[in-house]
Amino acid sequence: MIALKGSGFDVILISGEPYADHPLSGVGVIARVLDAKGYRVGVIERPDWKGDADFKKLGPPRLFFGLTAGSIDSMLVNYTALKRARSKDEHDPYASGMPDRAVLVYANKVRQLFPGAPIVLGGIEASLRRFAHYDYWENKVRRSLLIDSRSDILVYGPGELQAIEIARRLADKEDLAGILGTCVARKELPPEFAEIPSFEDVGAGPDAFIRAQNAFSNRRPLAQRHDSRYVLQHPMPGYTTGDLDWIYGLPFSRKVPAHFPEFKMAQFSVVTHRGCLGRCSFCSLALHQGDRIVSRSEGSILDEIRRLTKHPDFKGTVDDLGGPTANMYGMDCKSRERCEKNCLGCKRLERSHRRLIELMRKARAVPGVKKVFVRSGIRYDLAMESEEYLRELSEHHLSGLLKIAPEHVSPGVLRLMNKDVPPLEEFRRAFKKANQDRKQHLKYYFMVAHPGSGPNEARELAREVGRLEREGERPAEGVQIFTPTPMTVSTCMYHTGLDPITGAKVHVPRTFAEKKEQKRILSRR
Repeated sequence: MIALKGSGFDVILISGEPYADHPLSGVGVIARVLDAKGYRVGVIERPDWKGDADFKKLGPPRLFFGLTAGSIDSMLVNYTALKRARSKDEHDPYASGMPDRAVLVYANKVRQLFPGAPIVLGGIEASLRRFAHYDYWENKVRRSLLIDSRSDILVYGPGELQAIEIARRLADKEDLAGILGTCVARKELPPEFAEIPSFEDVGAGPDAFIRAQNAFSNRRPLAQRHDSRYVLQHPMPGYTTGDLDWIYGLPFSRKVPAHFPEFKMAQFSVVTHRGCLGRCSFCSLALHQGDRIVSRSEGSILDEIRRLTKHPDFKGTVDDLGGPTANMYGMDCKSRERCEKNCLGCKRLERSHRRLIELMRKARAVPGVKKVFVRSGIRYDLAMESEEYLRELSEHHLSGLLKIAPEHVSPGVLRLMNKDVPPLEEFRRAFKKANQDRKQHLKYYFMVAHPGSGPNEARELAREVGRLEREGERPAEGVQIFTPTPMTVSTCMYHTGLDPITGAKVHVPRTFAEKKEQKRILSRR
């Protein structure tokens, strides 16, 4: 499907990550959906940005260049939470093969080599830098990536429907304005757009920054002025079950390139849904993939598993059956396009896990399947509401451990994280009950140096981690230092020192010394 040399391409995709013809590869999915619509697609992976040869090897495309850093922001890939280059890590050096601010670098290179060629930005880096944003690595507010890169259009969210519509319009020589799930720059402000504080105002003080943060939404047309132009965000398209069934039903080869070994562990994973209801303050998912669930149909998922059994490399194990949060499958809501409320607080939310339990049972009954693992993390407060689900998960779908993310134990920090969940001990008891005859354990993810966390909160977490270890658990394996990423609520707290919801002052661990000390407190417990 994907030609990697030659000429005459309709679309050329340039990615900071290796390409794989796989439903978990972002550039792989965009290539597949465009191919399915009849477009000839070329892919340039991890180009050498210091020269011109890699960018020129496929020539100019007929329609557009699509640029992405991949599934993670390039600054997160290249630097630790303490801003140390990962390539120079003495314990585990890692060179990503992409430049800092990869999308911007690629856009500048393409514009230099192919003047006039349409440039489309996409992926997580573009998605979360679509408006003026605080950049942790420069410690300043930067302009929209669309403005900085002088590109034609920016796609936010997963992007399949957007890419198809962009290709169609360019082929028909139509204007790109008005495509759902995209941002464009225009000199005029259309009347239907709600204007949020400008780049200039957001960079001048915390009040405007907070107003902009509180206005962010994928559901509304928003506009932000940058000097004499406006970044116009069109609302996210309403992805449906039918859309996901079509996308994941495409004939991906699932071949894992030899130079992409880290992808091997996910070769036979199956995506069940998109979105997450959690709205965790530090998580970027709500403003990228969305805070509403869109589930695939049971038939589509089972058909994909049946296809896996015919793959020459398949040995009988489905690596993962899940999504951003594995146990949110089936928690779709008919009002998801209109309602702005928090789903987790809604009495109408389907919490029985009924659809998911049925899917799990049918998946492991597919001929040729020996084991169906759930390696994605789960939302443990939701799991506690279905004893049947927890029992089903424990008996048939764990590989010895279950991932959960309490993140912290201090009530004040948890409130700022928007992680107001039942006490961890309640879930531990439920998990032990479901696994009393099996040697399975919990893998915990905790976070230090989040806004609101000072020495006292770090010691509170250390005491809990120590208690868990004395009881035979291994919680210290998953402790990370908070890293501010663009557009999240936690990053707003970090930058302004204020809770954007209440306006109250928040303690922010800013110095590397304080951040490291909070992690050391856990190691000295």
